[in-house]
Amino acid sequence: MIITKKTLSRRAVLRGLGASLALPLLDSMVPALSANAQVAQRTKRLGVVYVPNGMAMKAWTPTKEGTDFEITRIMQPMAAYRDRMLVISGLNGPSSNAGVHASASTRFLTGALPARTENDLQASVSIDQLVARRYGQETQLGSLELALDQNDVFGSCDIGFSCQYTSTISWRDQFTPLPMETNPRLVFERLFGDIGTTDPAVRLQRIQKDQSLLDSVSERVAELNNKVGAGDRAKLDQYLDAVRDVERRIQMAEAQSSRELPEVTQPSGIPATYEEHAKLMFDLQVLAYQTDLTRVITFMLGRELSGRTFAEIGVPDSHHPTSHHRDDPVLYEKCTKINEFHTSLFAYYLDKLDATPDGDGTLLDNVLLLYGAGMSDSNQHSHRGLPLVLFGGGAGTIKGGRHLRYPDVTPISNLHLTMLDKLGMPVDKIADSTGPLDLLSDV
Repeated sequence: MIITKKTLSRRAVLRGLGASLALPLLDSMVPALSANAQVAQRTKRLGVVYVPNGMAMKAWTPTKEGTDFEITRIMQPMAAYRDRMLVISGLNGPSSNAGVHASASTRFLTGALPARTENDLQASVSIDQLVARRYGQETQLGSLELALDQNDVFGSCDIGFSCQYTSTISWRDQFTPLPMETNPRLVFERLFGDIGTTDPAVRLQRIQKDQSLLDSVSERVAELNNKVGAGDRAKLDQYLDAVRDVERRIQMAEAQSSRELPEVTQPSGIPATYEEHAKLMFDLQVLAYQTDLTRVITFMLGRELSGRTFAEIGVPDSHHPTSHHRDDPVLYEKCTKINEFHTSLFAYYLDKLDATPDGDGTLLDNVLLLYGAGMSDSNQHSHRGLPLVLFGGGAGTIKGGRHLRYPDVTPISNLHLTMLDKLGMPVDKIADSTGPLDLLSDV
């Protein structure tokens, strides 16, 4: 990194077509500091990716502990990141004999159980929102809450519990669950500006009429390139290419949605396949981090009780009923395939994060990224030994390449406590926590 006395404003934007386009975090926006001070101020981020309906635990949990752990079948798609993978076993969520799926998603980031009511919701603030309160003071958006399944399936929620419990993992406070956005177009507009309407016809008309937002600001990009160093020019070029690609894919998805599925009431901007949808949402998350528009993102690859089918991987069966496999080898294999598919999509996200420069490293180096589920054995609705893995360097606070197994009485809230500490927000207690996870203190 070249340290200069002159810096660009962190609020610098590109303007065109009446909209503002945020810039990535460039070296030239960082005040002139010594190299040591710069490293000390690495930007920390939090990411959470949630999978529904439990896990095929025999194909997930390594048998060996420590640095000699094996990469299991479900983790195989993520094997390239073994040295930055911290597998965590033995943590339990609070138990409930009712609302098992509502409890799974609710306890994942709160450590609390949902109140049994369909109207007056009650849980606890989630750790992502605690981080957002602090980090959001330095970014345009406090946090992003994203998902792939819409909350529009009535009658498929735990009896006596609101569907909102199974459709989010983020809680602003104990009474306020946060909705998860599923439409990539709306996510893009939230990040980079909108056109003042959610009418699909108006949006499509605008797409057909206007030239690319990025083309309209090409002259300003050229002017900016003359003011920054070679490293920043490379970052800016990569960023603009990524934005152009996301914009193109969203437009294509909108056109395909209206042409191929006219009888389906589906929001425009959602791709036709699950894989395309997931990858596009992951790309948007990378852009959100890259531009420093937010440092906190939660993402549900599916909602609890999801009945989605996965014919593209040879599993045409509904996910939730299949998760009640009864130890039947055929059904268990189908569950394992679904879990593998999820980790293969997550590996795409890891690749994108690791390929995106950030400071003296990559985005993956500076994010604390939690992947896992709110229940373990799906057939038993088990809250014990939840499948959890941390990725990324957490800006130098996490040591990967290990499998840590904790005593069976250890609550997941202890992980929440430890994650907050690694993100520079130490607290004394969360939910039923008994203390931080001491083995994470190696760094």
